[in-house]
Formats: sequence, C-alpha cells, structure tokens
Amino acid sequence: MEDRSFGLAGRYNALDGNLGQVLRRRLLARQLDLHLPAVPAGILDVGGGAGQQSIPLAREGHEVTILDTSREMLEEARHRLNAADEEVRRRVRLVRGAGEEMPGTFTATFDAALCHGVVMYLEDPRPMIRGLAAAVRPGGIVSVLAKNAAALAVRPALKGRYREALALLDTDRAAGGLGAVTRGDTVEGLSGSFAGAGLEIERWYGVRVFTDHLGDRPPGDELPDVLELEWEAGRRDPYRSVARLIHIVGRKPAAHREGGDPA
Repeated sequence: MEDRSFGLAGRYNALDGNLGQVLRRRLLARQLDLHLPAVPAGILDVGGGAGQQSIPLAREGHEVTILDTSREMLEEARHRLNAADEEVRRRVRLVRGAGEEMPGTFTATFDAALCHGVVMYLEDPRPMIRGLAAAVRPGGIVSVLAKNAAALAVRPALKGRYREALALLDTDRAAGGLGAVTRGDTVEGLSGSFAGAGLEIERWYGVRVFTDHLGDRPPGDELPDVLELEWEAGRRDPYRSVARLIHIVGRKPAAHREGGDPA
C-alpha cells in the first residue's frame, strides 16, 4: 500500500499549531456542525492522519474511524489517543487503508465520510469520491476539502512573488505549505464528481480567504476576530471563490420505499 504522507508527517506535525492550521480546523468544525447528524454519529475520516479532526469529534460523542495510508500518522494518532480519556479512546478506531478501497471495506456503514486535504494528492478525485459515497448510509453526508485551483496565484501574489503568481494563473498545480506540489480542483469539477457518485450538493465553503499568505505565524490575540471574518467570508460570494481551500458537503439521497406512504 502506498504511503501518501510522502514523508511529510513530521513537517505536518510541526505546522500543527500555526494560524493557518488552527483556522482550518476550527472553520471546518464549525461548517461540519451544520451538516453532521446528532451525537452519536458514525464518522469515517479518510486521510485522518494524527486525529487532529477526529479526536475532537470523539470528545463530542461521535464514533470515529480514522482511515489512513501512513503508519507514521496512525502512530501519532495512537499517541494522542493515549493522552485522552478512556471514554474517548473507545470511540476511535484506527485503520490502515486507502479511501479508494472503501467499497470493499465499508459499505453503507457510516453517517458521514470526511476526506480533508487528500484529493489534492490524487490525479483523479473521482474514485475517492465514489468510495466515500459508498461508505455512507442513505441520508449520510460526504465532506471533501480540496485546494482551490481558481486561487493558486493569490498566496504568492500577496507575498510579493509576482512572477510566480503570474505562472500559476495558467496551471492547476502548486506547492503547498508542506513543500509538495499538489493539484487544485474547482467547485464545478468536484460538484460533477459528487453528482457522478450519486451525491447531492448541500453547500460549499471557502477556507482561508484573507489569511492564507501569513505562513507559519502563530495565532495571536486577534484570533476570535480572524475566525469570525473568515467564517463569514467563507460563506459569501465573491470572497469564498478566492479562498485557498474549498470545502464541499454533499448528501446521499435517503432511500425511498416503493408504493408510497403506508396507510
């Protein structure tokens, strides 16, 4: 099995507390709260890594399965779980595997399937999205966080790297914060992939509209104001269209009984 952490696990953990990562986690949590079913829901976190997202969901009372290709990241998740309460530990399961293999592993098992920061490493996101759709029950949600292909030039331009920004206007690939060159997606393209997997789009959000260029800066006293600004901008046009990341939430249609309502 291919390890898709690309040896970047240490770098990712080093960036874990910077402003960009804090904003990403808190904004995603707030956005997901509008779509997740009530506690206790069964949640699959594909590419869940060290559990930065899943362990807080388990603390809320959800039952979470972290699926990741990286042994190193799963060991980090295990380390974090060891520091958690026993009740939280019981709610988290760690599984090594790839999202595209889900139809053979999990079928209509979960209330929600999350895949955040993974599809940018894949040449084609459609097999992953089909796997996510297969993993959720009718009425369940699929949540995907991707790099925004329409905004790749924004970060270098705001940092004064204008030649680099100019080149990025005509490509869908750019280096990310971890140094790896990854692929961007469009809202329209991902929406088509969701539809092809039988999912109905509920909403999409932008993540990090105004602050993506601030690099490794730690959060400061202004964090509450920054969060509120990013929250509002990420829900509104035209701002969300230039966010670094796009967050799309779709739902698998609920099953319908044949023959109409019972008498």
